[in-house]
Amino acid sequence: MRITSIQARQILDSRGNPTVECSLALADGKSVLASVPSGASTGSHEAHEVRDGGSLYRGKGVLHAIKNIEEIIAPALVGKAPDVVAADATMLALDGTGNCDSLGANAMLAVSVAVLRAQAATENLELFQFINQRWAFPAPRLPQCMFNLINGGMHAQGSLAFQEFLIMPQTGNFEEDLALADAVYYALKDLLEQKGRGSAVGDEGGFVPSFNPEDQAVAERKALDLLRQAIQAVGKTEKISIGIDAAATSFYQVDTGVYRLHGNNYKARDLIALYQDLVDDYALSWLEDPMAEDDWVGWQRITALLGERVRLVGDDLFVTHLGRIKQGILLGAANAVLIKPNQVGTVSQTIEAIKLCQAAGLVAIISHRSGETDDVFIADLAVGSAVGLLKSGAPVRGERVGKYNRLLRICDLLPVAARDLY
Repeated sequence: MRITSIQARQILDSRGNPTVECSLALADGKSVLASVPSGASTGSHEAHEVRDGGSLYRGKGVLHAIKNIEEIIAPALVGKAPDVVAADATMLALDGTGNCDSLGANAMLAVSVAVLRAQAATENLELFQFINQRWAFPAPRLPQCMFNLINGGMHAQGSLAFQEFLIMPQTGNFEEDLALADAVYYALKDLLEQKGRGSAVGDEGGFVPSFNPEDQAVAERKALDLLRQAIQAVGKTEKISIGIDAAATSFYQVDTGVYRLHGNNYKARDLIALYQDLVDDYALSWLEDPMAEDDWVGWQRITALLGERVRLVGDDLFVTHLGRIKQGILLGAANAVLIKPNQVGTVSQTIEAIKLCQAAGLVAIISHRSGETDDVFIADLAVGSAVGLLKSGAPVRGERVGKYNRLLRICDLLPVAARDLY
Protein backbone atom coordinates (compact mmCIF):
# COMPACT_ATOMS: atom_id res chain seq x y z
CA MET A 1 0.00 0.00 0.00
CA ARG A 2 1.36 3.42 -1.01
CA ILE A 3 1.00 6.89 0.41
CA THR A 4 -0.96 9.01 -2.08
CA SER A 5 -0.96 12.36 -0.29
CA ILE A 6 0.32 14.19 2.77
CA GLN A 7 -1.29 17.47 3.68
CA ALA A 8 -0.99 19.72 6.72
CA ARG A 9 -3.01 22.45 8.36
CA GLN A 10 -2.76 24.91 11.21
CA ILE A 11 -5.05 24.09 14.15
CA LEU A 12 -5.19 25.32 17.74
CA ASP A 13 -3.93 23.51 20.82
CA SER A 14 -5.58 23.57 24.24
CA ARG A 15 -3.94 26.90 25.13
CA GLY A 16 -5.22 28.55 21.95
CA ASN A 17 -1.83 28.50 20.24
CA PRO A 18 -1.36 27.21 16.69
CA THR A 19 -0.01 23.74 16.15
CA VAL A 20 0.35 21.30 13.26
CA GLU A 21 -2.11 18.68 12.07
CA CYS A 22 -1.17 16.24 9.33
CA SER A 23 -3.51 14.28 7.03
CA LEU A 24 -2.13 11.23 5.23
CA ALA A 25 -4.02 9.23 2.59
CA LEU A 26 -3.30 5.74 1.27
CA ALA A 27 -4.02 4.21 -2.11
CA ASP A 28 -6.77 1.99 -0.69
CA GLY A 29 -8.74 5.05 0.40
CA LYS A 30 -7.80 4.92 4.07
CA SER A 31 -6.71 8.14 5.71
CA VAL A 32 -5.27 9.10 9.09
CA LEU A 33 -4.77 12.27 11.12
CA ALA A 34 -2.07 13.27 13.59
CA SER A 35 -1.54 16.47 15.56
CA VAL A 36 1.22 17.55 17.90
CA PRO A 37 1.26 19.32 21.28
CA SER A 38 3.51 22.08 22.54
CA GLY A 39 4.88 22.86 25.98
CA ALA A 40 4.78 26.05 28.05
CA SER A 41 7.55 24.92 30.37
CA THR A 42 10.15 23.76 27.86
CA GLY A 43 13.73 22.64 28.37
CA SER A 44 16.37 24.61 26.51
CA HIS A 45 17.73 21.37 25.02
CA GLU A 46 14.46 20.35 23.34
CA ALA A 47 14.26 19.92 19.59
CA HIS A 48 13.36 23.09 17.72
CA GLU A 49 9.77 24.03 16.82
CA VAL A 50 9.31 26.12 13.68
CA ARG A 51 7.14 29.18 14.36
CA ASP A 52 6.32 32.03 12.00
CA GLY A 53 6.95 35.11 14.11
CA GLY A 54 5.17 38.34 13.25
CA SER A 55 1.97 39.63 14.81
CA LEU A 56 -0.53 36.92 13.83
CA TYR A 57 -1.25 34.52 16.71
CA ARG A 58 1.36 36.37 18.79
CA GLY A 59 4.09 35.13 16.49
CA LYS A 60 3.24 31.49 17.20
CA GLY A 61 1.83 30.57 13.80
CA VAL A 62 3.02 27.36 12.15
CA LEU A 63 2.42 28.09 8.47
CA HIS A 64 6.12 27.73 7.76
CA ALA A 65 6.13 24.29 9.40
CA ILE A 66 3.15 23.34 7.23
CA LYS A 67 5.01 24.54 4.14
CA ASN A 68 7.94 22.32 5.17
CA ILE A 69 5.60 19.32 5.29
CA GLU A 70 3.90 19.96 1.97
CA GLU A 71 6.88 21.17 -0.06
CA ILE A 72 9.82 19.23 1.42
CA ILE A 73 8.65 16.19 3.39
CA ALA A 74 5.62 15.10 1.33
CA PRO A 75 7.47 14.85 -2.00
CA ALA A 76 10.01 12.54 -0.35
CA LEU A 77 7.37 10.18 1.08
CA VAL A 78 4.41 10.18 -1.32
CA GLY A 79 4.44 7.07 -3.50
CA LYS A 80 6.21 4.99 -0.88
CA ALA A 81 4.78 2.43 1.50
CA PRO A 82 4.15 3.77 5.00
CA ASP A 83 7.21 2.81 7.05
CA VAL A 84 7.75 5.00 10.08
CA VAL A 85 11.40 4.07 10.62
CA ALA A 86 12.27 4.80 7.00
CA ALA A 87 10.17 7.98 6.98
CA ASP A 88 11.82 9.25 10.15
CA ALA A 89 15.27 8.59 8.70
CA THR A 90 14.29 10.47 5.55
CA MET A 91 13.05 13.48 7.51
CA LEU A 92 16.12 13.58 9.73
CA ALA A 93 18.32 13.53 6.62
CA LEU A 94 16.25 16.27 4.97
CA ASP A 95 16.49 18.37 8.12
CA GLY A 96 20.22 17.79 8.47
CA THR A 97 20.66 19.76 11.71
CA GLY A 98 20.38 17.07 14.40
CA ASN A 99 17.90 19.21 16.33
CA CYS A 100 15.05 19.76 13.84
CA ASP A 101 16.23 23.35 13.31
CA SER A 102 15.35 23.32 9.62
CA LEU A 103 12.07 21.39 9.28
CA GLY A 104 10.86 21.76 12.87
CA ALA A 105 10.02 19.10 15.44
CA ASN A 106 6.35 20.11 15.16
CA ALA A 107 6.31 19.38 11.42
CA MET A 108 8.35 16.19 11.67
CA LEU A 109 6.41 14.64 14.55
CA ALA A 110 3.04 15.27 12.89
CA VAL A 111 4.20 13.35 9.81
CA SER A 112 5.93 10.67 11.88
CA VAL A 113 2.80 9.84 13.89
CA ALA A 114 0.64 9.94 10.75
CA VAL A 115 2.95 7.47 9.00
CA LEU A 116 2.91 5.25 12.10
CA ARG A 117 -0.91 5.25 12.12
CA ALA A 118 -1.02 4.48 8.42
CA GLN A 119 1.42 1.61 8.82
CA ALA A 120 -0.68 0.15 11.64
CA ALA A 121 -3.80 0.52 9.48
CA THR A 122 -2.22 -1.35 6.58
CA GLU A 123 -1.54 -4.26 8.94
CA ASN A 124 -5.05 -4.08 10.44
CA LEU A 125 -3.67 -3.56 13.92
CA GLU A 126 -4.62 -1.20 16.70
CA LEU A 127 -1.92 1.44 17.13
CA PHE A 128 -0.76 0.08 20.50
CA GLN A 129 -0.59 -3.43 19.03
CA PHE A 130 1.54 -2.28 16.12
CA ILE A 131 3.93 -0.37 18.40
CA ASN A 132 4.24 -3.40 20.64
CA GLN A 133 4.96 -5.84 17.82
CA ARG A 134 7.13 -3.60 15.62
CA TRP A 135 9.59 -2.86 18.41
CA ALA A 136 9.25 -6.15 20.31
CA PHE A 137 8.25 -4.64 23.64
CA PRO A 138 7.00 -6.80 26.51
CA ALA A 139 3.29 -7.64 26.37
CA PRO A 140 1.02 -4.56 26.23
CA ARG A 141 -0.28 -3.35 29.57
CA LEU A 142 -2.27 -0.45 30.91
CA PRO A 143 -0.30 2.29 32.65
CA GLN A 144 -0.64 3.68 36.13
CA CYS A 145 -1.50 7.36 35.68
CA MET A 146 -0.36 10.54 37.40
CA PHE A 147 -3.16 13.12 37.67
CA ASN A 148 -2.17 16.78 37.99
CA LEU A 149 -4.75 18.29 40.37
CA ILE A 150 -3.09 21.57 41.36
CA ASN A 151 -1.31 23.77 38.79
CA GLY A 152 1.39 26.32 39.50
CA GLY A 153 4.56 27.71 37.99
CA MET A 154 4.36 28.30 34.24
CA HIS A 155 1.10 26.34 33.96
CA ALA A 156 -0.88 28.87 35.99
CA GLN A 157 -0.71 32.49 37.08
CA GLY A 158 -0.91 31.86 40.81
CA SER A 159 1.04 31.78 44.05
CA LEU A 160 2.84 28.49 43.57
CA ALA A 161 6.41 28.26 42.33
CA PHE A 162 6.20 24.48 41.88
CA GLN A 163 4.46 23.57 38.65
CA GLU A 164 2.39 20.49 39.44
CA PHE A 165 0.93 18.73 42.45
CA LEU A 166 -0.12 15.23 41.45
CA ILE A 167 -1.85 12.18 42.83
CA MET A 168 -1.14 8.59 41.87
CA PRO A 169 -3.99 6.16 42.62
CA GLN A 170 -2.68 2.65 43.15
CA THR A 171 -5.61 0.24 43.18
CA GLY A 172 -4.02 -2.02 40.58
CA ASN A 173 -6.87 -1.41 38.12
CA PHE A 174 -7.00 1.50 35.70
CA GLU A 175 -10.77 1.95 35.75
CA GLU A 176 -10.73 2.09 39.56
CA ASP A 177 -7.75 4.46 39.51
CA LEU A 178 -9.57 6.83 37.17
CA ALA A 179 -12.71 6.83 39.32
CA LEU A 180 -10.61 7.50 42.41
CA ALA A 181 -8.78 10.40 40.74
CA ASP A 182 -12.10 11.89 39.69
CA ALA A 183 -13.40 11.61 43.26
CA VAL A 184 -10.33 13.36 44.71
CA TYR A 185 -10.55 16.07 42.06
CA TYR A 186 -14.09 16.99 43.04
CA ALA A 187 -13.35 16.64 46.77
CA LEU A 188 -10.53 19.13 46.22
CA LYS A 189 -12.87 21.47 44.32
CA ASP A 190 -15.34 21.42 47.21
CA LEU A 191 -12.54 22.01 49.70
CA LEU A 192 -11.14 24.97 47.75
CA GLU A 193 -14.55 26.58 47.52
CA GLN A 194 -15.25 26.03 51.22
CA LYS A 195 -11.96 27.68 52.14
CA GLY A 196 -12.39 30.54 49.67
CA ARG A 197 -9.30 29.51 47.69
CA GLY A 198 -11.04 29.63 44.31
CA SER A 199 -11.58 26.85 41.79
CA ALA A 200 -10.08 28.31 38.61
CA VAL A 201 -8.03 25.83 36.61
CA GLY A 202 -4.65 26.02 34.86
CA ASP A 203 -3.33 24.70 31.56
CA GLU A 204 -3.60 21.03 32.50
CA GLY A 205 -6.98 21.14 34.23
CA GLY A 206 -5.65 21.32 37.79
CA PHE A 207 -6.87 23.96 40.20
CA VAL A 208 -5.04 27.24 40.86
CA PRO A 209 -5.67 28.02 44.54
CA SER A 210 -5.11 31.53 45.86
CA PHE A 211 -3.12 32.20 49.02
CA ASN A 212 -2.74 35.27 51.19
CA PRO A 213 0.49 37.30 50.72
CA GLU A 214 1.69 36.33 54.20
CA ASP A 215 1.40 32.65 53.21
CA GLN A 216 3.53 32.85 50.08
CA ALA A 217 6.64 31.35 51.66
CA VAL A 218 4.68 28.21 52.60
CA ALA A 219 2.31 28.11 49.62
CA GLU A 220 3.66 24.77 48.42
CA ARG A 221 3.02 23.19 51.82
CA LYS A 222 -0.48 24.63 51.90
CA ALA A 223 -1.15 23.13 48.46
CA LEU A 224 0.06 19.75 49.67
CA ASP A 225 -2.13 20.08 52.77
CA LEU A 226 -5.16 20.73 50.57
CA LEU A 227 -4.35 17.73 48.41
CA ARG A 228 -3.93 15.50 51.43
CA GLN A 229 -7.22 16.71 52.93
CA ALA A 230 -9.03 15.97 49.66
CA ILE A 231 -7.61 12.45 49.65
CA GLN A 232 -8.69 11.95 53.24
CA ALA A 233 -12.18 13.16 52.36
CA VAL A 234 -12.45 10.39 49.78
CA GLY A 235 -11.26 7.88 52.38
CA LYS A 236 -8.72 5.99 50.30
CA THR A 237 -5.48 7.33 51.77
CA GLU A 238 -3.68 4.00 51.57
CA LYS A 239 -4.45 3.76 47.83
CA ILE A 240 -3.14 7.20 46.76
CA SER A 241 0.32 8.74 46.83
CA ILE A 242 1.34 12.34 46.14
CA GLY A 243 4.03 13.83 43.91
CA ILE A 244 5.26 17.21 42.69
CA ASP A 245 6.81 18.62 39.55
CA ALA A 246 8.97 21.46 40.82
CA ALA A 247 10.17 22.52 37.33
CA ALA A 248 13.21 23.92 39.11
CA THR A 249 14.77 25.38 35.96
CA SER A 250 12.05 28.03 36.07
CA PHE A 251 13.35 29.45 39.37
CA TYR A 252 17.06 28.73 38.93
CA GLN A 253 19.32 31.79 38.62
CA VAL A 254 21.95 30.88 36.05
CA ASP A 255 24.15 33.89 36.78
CA THR A 256 24.40 33.19 40.52
CA GLY A 257 23.87 29.43 40.59
CA VAL A 258 21.12 29.64 43.22
CA TYR A 259 17.44 28.76 43.27
CA ARG A 260 15.13 31.66 44.13
CA LEU A 261 11.84 30.70 45.77
CA HIS A 262 9.42 33.31 47.13
CA GLY A 263 12.19 35.87 47.50
CA ASN A 264 14.62 33.49 49.22
CA ASN A 265 17.85 32.13 47.75
CA TYR A 266 18.62 28.43 48.05
CA LYS A 267 21.88 26.73 47.21
CA ALA A 268 21.45 23.25 45.76
CA ARG A 269 22.06 21.54 49.11
CA ASP A 270 19.47 23.79 50.81
CA LEU A 271 16.86 23.05 48.15
CA ILE A 272 17.54 19.32 48.49
CA ALA A 273 17.02 19.63 52.25
CA LEU A 274 13.67 21.32 51.55
CA TYR A 275 12.64 18.43 49.31
CA GLN A 276 13.73 15.91 51.91
CA ASP A 277 11.47 17.61 54.46
CA LEU A 278 8.55 17.48 52.02
CA VAL A 279 9.19 13.80 51.32
CA ASP A 280 9.25 13.08 55.06
CA ASP A 281 6.18 15.17 55.89
CA TYR A 282 3.93 14.22 52.96
CA ALA A 283 5.27 10.78 51.98
CA LEU A 284 5.94 12.05 48.46
CA SER A 285 6.62 9.29 45.97
CA TRP A 286 7.43 11.47 42.94
CA LEU A 287 9.78 14.43 42.48
CA GLU A 288 9.96 15.70 38.92
CA ASP A 289 12.65 18.20 37.90
CA PRO A 290 13.63 19.02 41.50
CA MET A 291 16.88 20.48 40.17
CA ALA A 292 17.62 22.65 37.12
CA GLU A 293 18.21 21.19 33.68
CA ASP A 294 22.00 21.62 33.76
CA ASP A 295 22.62 21.22 37.50
CA TRP A 296 24.11 17.77 37.10
CA VAL A 297 25.86 17.93 40.48
CA GLY A 298 22.59 18.81 42.21
CA TRP A 299 20.89 15.92 40.44
CA GLN A 300 23.63 13.53 41.55
CA ARG A 301 23.27 14.69 45.14
CA ILE A 302 19.52 14.36 45.35
CA THR A 303 19.57 10.97 43.61
CA ALA A 304 22.16 9.68 46.06
CA LEU A 305 20.10 10.97 49.01
CA LEU A 306 16.53 10.17 47.96
CA GLY A 307 16.80 7.79 45.01
CA GLU A 308 15.92 4.74 47.10
CA ARG A 309 12.75 6.36 48.45
CA VAL A 310 11.36 8.51 45.64
CA ARG A 311 10.93 8.40 41.89
CA LEU A 312 13.23 11.24 40.76
CA VAL A 313 12.04 12.16 37.28
CA GLY A 314 14.09 14.10 34.74
CA ASP A 315 12.11 16.11 32.21
CA ASP A 316 14.01 19.30 31.36
CA LEU A 317 17.13 17.38 32.39
CA PHE A 318 16.75 14.76 29.66
CA VAL A 319 14.24 16.16 27.10
CA THR A 320 13.88 12.63 25.65
CA HIS A 321 17.39 13.04 24.19
CA LEU A 322 19.54 9.92 23.93
CA GLY A 323 22.78 11.73 24.67
CA ARG A 324 21.45 13.41 27.80
CA ILE A 325 19.85 10.18 29.05
CA LYS A 326 23.18 8.41 28.58
CA GLN A 327 24.90 11.17 30.53
CA GLY A 328 22.37 10.78 33.34
CA ILE A 329 23.02 7.03 33.45
CA LEU A 330 26.77 7.63 33.60
CA LEU A 331 26.50 10.21 36.37
CA GLY A 332 23.79 8.50 38.40
CA ALA A 333 21.46 11.48 38.00
CA ALA A 334 17.71 10.66 38.36
CA ASN A 335 16.10 7.25 38.33
CA ALA A 336 13.23 8.01 35.94
CA VAL A 337 12.81 9.77 32.59
CA LEU A 338 9.81 11.66 31.25
CA ILE A 339 9.22 10.79 27.58
CA LYS A 340 7.70 13.51 25.38
CA PRO A 341 7.78 12.76 21.64
CA ASN A 342 7.79 16.40 20.54
CA GLN A 343 11.00 16.98 22.49
CA VAL A 344 12.90 14.97 19.85
CA GLY A 345 10.68 15.15 16.77
CA THR A 346 10.09 11.59 15.58
CA VAL A 347 8.49 8.37 16.77
CA SER A 348 11.68 6.40 16.09
CA GLN A 349 13.79 8.61 18.35
CA THR A 350 11.12 8.43 21.04
CA ILE A 351 11.17 4.63 20.91
CA GLU A 352 14.97 4.64 21.10
CA ALA A 353 14.78 6.72 24.26
CA ILE A 354 12.26 4.33 25.83
CA LYS A 355 14.39 1.32 24.91
CA LEU A 356 17.49 2.95 26.39
CA CYS A 357 15.67 3.60 29.68
CA GLN A 358 14.36 0.07 29.86
CA ALA A 359 17.79 -1.42 29.16
CA ALA A 360 19.42 0.76 31.82
CA GLY A 361 16.83 0.10 34.51
CA LEU A 362 15.45 3.64 34.45
CA VAL A 363 11.70 4.15 34.76
CA ALA A 364 10.20 5.65 31.58
CA ILE A 365 7.01 7.73 31.83
CA ILE A 366 5.05 8.79 28.76
CA SER A 367 3.85 12.38 29.08
CA HIS A 368 1.55 14.96 27.55
CA ARG A 369 2.35 18.69 27.20
CA SER A 370 0.59 21.74 28.61
CA GLY A 371 -0.60 22.72 25.12
CA GLU A 372 -2.37 19.53 24.03
CA THR A 373 -4.61 18.45 21.16
CA ASP A 374 -7.27 15.75 20.98
CA ASP A 375 -4.74 13.31 19.49
CA VAL A 376 -4.50 10.26 21.79
CA PHE A 377 -1.25 8.85 20.42
CA ILE A 378 0.52 8.89 23.80
CA ALA A 379 -2.10 6.56 25.31
CA ASP A 380 -1.34 3.94 22.66
CA LEU A 381 2.38 4.57 23.08
CA ALA A 382 2.18 3.97 26.84
CA VAL A 383 0.28 0.69 26.40
CA GLY A 384 2.26 -0.55 23.41
CA SER A 385 5.67 0.15 24.94
CA ALA A 386 4.57 -1.39 28.26
CA VAL A 387 6.29 1.38 30.23
CA GLY A 388 3.58 1.14 32.87
CA LEU A 389 3.26 4.90 33.52
CA LEU A 390 1.42 7.79 31.86
CA LYS A 391 1.10 11.44 32.80
CA SER A 392 -1.79 13.27 31.12
CA GLY A 393 -3.12 15.96 33.44
CA ALA A 394 -6.31 16.25 35.47
CA PRO A 395 -9.34 13.99 34.89
CA VAL A 396 -11.13 16.91 33.18
CA ARG A 397 -10.86 18.85 29.87
CA GLY A 398 -11.27 17.06 26.58
CA GLU A 399 -7.63 17.10 25.51
CA ARG A 400 -6.66 15.41 28.81
CA VAL A 401 -9.50 12.93 29.27
CA GLY A 402 -9.25 11.90 25.62
CA LYS A 403 -6.13 9.96 26.59
CA TYR A 404 -7.85 8.40 29.59
CA ASN A 405 -10.90 7.51 27.50
CA ARG A 406 -8.64 5.85 24.96
CA LEU A 407 -7.22 3.72 27.77
CA LEU A 408 -10.75 2.73 28.75
CA ARG A 409 -11.38 1.59 25.18
CA ILE A 410 -8.09 -0.29 25.11
CA CYS A 411 -9.25 -2.09 28.29
CA ASP A 412 -11.88 -3.81 26.17
CA LEU A 413 -9.24 -4.96 23.68
CA LEU A 414 -6.82 -6.50 26.17
CA PRO A 415 -7.00 -9.90 27.86
CA VAL A 416 -8.34 -9.62 31.39
CA ALA A 417 -4.94 -10.44 32.90
CA ALA A 418 -3.29 -7.59 30.95
CA ARG A 419 -5.62 -5.03 32.52
CA ASP A 420 -3.87 -5.26 35.88
CA LEU A 421 -1.46 -2.37 36.27
CA TYR A 422 1.14 -4.00 38.52
